[in-house]
Amino acid sequence: MNPVLELRNVGKAYRRYPNARARLIETVAPWLGKRHETVWVLRNVSLAVRRGESVGIVGHNGAGKSTLLKLITGTAKATEGSIQASGRIAAILELGMGFHPEFTGRQNASMSGQLLGLSIKEVSEAMPAVEAFAEIGAYFDQPLRVYSSGMQVRLAFSIATAVRPDVLIVDEALAVGDAYFQHKCTARMRSFRDQGTTMLLVSHDPTAVKSLCDRAVLLDHGRVIKDDAPDRVLDYYNAIIARREAEYRIREVEAREGSSRSIRSGDGLATIDSVDLLDANGQSTRALRSNAPARLRIGFAVRSPLPSMTVGFLIRDRLGNDVFGTNTHHLHGAPHPLEGGRRFECEFDIGRMSLGTGSYSIAIALHQSDSHVASNHDWWEHALVFEVLPDDEAYRVGVVNLPVRSAGIVVAGEGALR
Repeated sequence: MNPVLELRNVGKAYRRYPNARARLIETVAPWLGKRHETVWVLRNVSLAVRRGESVGIVGHNGAGKSTLLKLITGTAKATEGSIQASGRIAAILELGMGFHPEFTGRQNASMSGQLLGLSIKEVSEAMPAVEAFAEIGAYFDQPLRVYSSGMQVRLAFSIATAVRPDVLIVDEALAVGDAYFQHKCTARMRSFRDQGTTMLLVSHDPTAVKSLCDRAVLLDHGRVIKDDAPDRVLDYYNAIIARREAEYRIREVEAREGSSRSIRSGDGLATIDSVDLLDANGQSTRALRSNAPARLRIGFAVRSPLPSMTVGFLIRDRLGNDVFGTNTHHLHGAPHPLEGGRRFECEFDIGRMSLGTGSYSIAIALHQSDSHVASNHDWWEHALVFEVLPDDEAYRVGVVNLPVRSAGIVVAGEGALR
């Protein structure tokens, strides 16, 4: 299948002048030589997106995510490379982009709809749906300058999705909206995806990327450094975040189960050398019944003396969503120093593995203080994979198994309707 969107060796550069005088001299007297420095925001970006595919774009602030979306939508021009897109593209980029503050929401909706390629008739027919979805009441006919940022997001998303586009591009703008509207937007995006709309989503929310996207692309300093399944890309991204405080090693290693690969990162002052899940009898296992007790045993080596150590674990579902995590900093209290050149063990007793049926993975971390982001010694994604089997209780769905009981249906009050 031919891609609906294809980027080949795309790059974007800007000119950086030391001052306004240098810019003026280069403009009026170019023969005097270059007075600017070329700064590349994106370089050698190649990407192909198939029709109906959902792709998440992730990376730290300044990695080039928003610039990439601007090039795709045509609001900025690439310095090098080529971009080919087919079909109608609807985009929600910077908050309020393309809106006029003195025009009403209705007027802005009409203009934006026409800019998206809709005819005047199509805009008119879609206007009631735009107004209903935005849910901003009488403000729809008020000037945009009196809108809150959340109201502007509601209007922008309602316009962009009033008619299902071939390609929908959403930047971080939705993060400004309230939780209720975010749920509405997510439901509409899922509906569009099921109907064949191609989506590009920029978000710092890992749950949104994992639940909405088929794959993810990680940008770092303007280059694509990983293009893979969302959970794998986000694992690698987490390792990069942890590296900010120090120059940690980031490496891919063979996971314990099968031939899949997992991510490890850390400064190596302490390293995990064994991870095991034990059942109620103390036997190693990779399958447990829901609500059965379990014990997680972690072995690690300390290379050099450390003032303290925190051991933590994080359980994730098959999509990579965080289910539960904790560490010894929160459970055990006061830390104590560890000698170098010795091995240690840490165990976590789980009274009830109250998880729903399915496959789960465990990430393990050795670090200082309460978080692995600072002073990370070893972070091991997918250190262990296990299955939760159904117990003897009634059928249920989801990633948790709550102790629910019901007496059934009973007659309420007097019973009869009046």
